Amino acid sequence: MAEFFHALRVFFDQLASVGWTALAIALGLHFIRLLLRTVAWRNILRAAYPEERVRWVPVFGAYVAGVGVNSIVPGRGGDLVKLYLVRRRFADMTYTTLASTLVVETLIDFLLATAFFLWALSQGVVPSVHTPSFDWGWLFRDGKAAATVVALLTLLAIWLSWRASRSGDLKRRLGRGVAILRDRRRYAREVASWQLASWVVRIASLYWFLRAFHVHATVHNALLAQVVDSLSTLLPFSPGGAGTKQGFLVAILHGQASTSRLLAFSIGMYVAVTLFNVAIGAGAIFAALRTLRLREILGRAKAAESEHRAG
Repeated sequence: MAEFFHALRVFFDQLASVGWTALAIALGLHFIRLLLRTVAWRNILRAAYPEERVRWVPVFGAYVAGVGVNSIVPGRGGDLVKLYLVRRRFADMTYTTLASTLVVETLIDFLLATAFFLWALSQGVVPSVHTPSFDWGWLFRDGKAAATVVALLTLLAIWLSWRASRSGDLKRRLGRGVAILRDRRRYAREVASWQLASWVVRIASLYWFLRAFHVHATVHNALLAQVVDSLSTLLPFSPGGAGTKQGFLVAILHGQASTSRLLAFSIGMYVAVTLFNVAIGAGAIFAALRTLRLREILGRAKAAESEHRAG
């Protein structure tokens, strides 16, 4: 985290030189990316619950609310918010099925992030896990810690498999969440296409972030910045990968701008995206809870009216 606070000081020193128009374009593209991803998740939910009328608006609200929480809370806590808000809106859905839909929603991300990482390795620009900026490098330096983590993850996978095999209902719920994968054409049309489009928009957003902070803006550098973003959030021990991301960006974009410029870019993008995500996430949570409260009030009013007529 020392890298993060140092970058924060550098950012405020260079705040006057930020290209605000380019920054606005970058945030606009970031928002479009979120819109595209919510369409893909909604389509996954529709395949899981074909009997349910899954409207896009509540799915969008739950998704951006989760994104906002993930920006400030480590450990992917925002994903729980997504599940909670969707479950409250669609009472027939189960948390088990909703959780498996999130796994489907990240399949393209995993494949593309892996591909970009391998490309970055071939370019020889990925920093060593032994660098101080690598916040979870201890996992690789400490053999016992690495063995413990691998063992726990293996036990968790075995336990989940055992539970699924023992419980037909659990297996059915998990299978329902991945229903769209059984129709490859539908998956390609309603999920993969939207997520691929979101990745294109994401790279474009990074390009404009580079321009906003006067770092050499090319598609190549935008792809490298995306590799950093994927690596820094691989193990989300800090909100949004704070700390790790700053150190990685300076190392991987070395030579594209001065160190101070790269630090200003890394923290500036982090602050801008975090504030933006928190703002739209808070708005979505407020709107969702207000809507749920209004629905409860209307439901009680209708029930009272029915009782009055019956009486």
